[in-house]
Amino acid sequence: MIYGLSGQIRYYLYAPSTDLRKGFDALGGIVRNELLQDPLCGDAFIFINRRRTLLKLLVWDQTGFVIFYKRLESGTFEIPSRKNGNKSLVISREELVMILEGISIEKVKRRKRYLSTNFVE
Repeated sequence: MIYGLSGQIRYYLYAPSTDLRKGFDALGGIVRNELLQDPLCGDAFIFINRRRTLLKLLVWDQTGFVIFYKRLESGTFEIPSRKNGNKSLVISREELVMILEGISIEKVKRRKRYLSTNFVE
């Protein structure tokens, strides 16, 4: 059951642009075939269109798939830089919120925080 952005799951940002006319099955197919992940694992998978004005987040909540969908009326979503040319990158819940709110991720200065070793990125 997911009602918000949990810090207990991983967020995978799919780096290539995605045709966001795709629905549950097609996005789940990208997760399974291109990211080699199980879409039923409970982690969230984030897709952004080429113009970076649309964002879909796909997650399995133990009873079915949920899609969160955001369309910007102006501006674009910032995509963090990829390392090693991977098709996806793991981002934190905080980075996802910054992407959704239009905050520049590259210019954010992070202060030291304790991170539990139970959650590995």
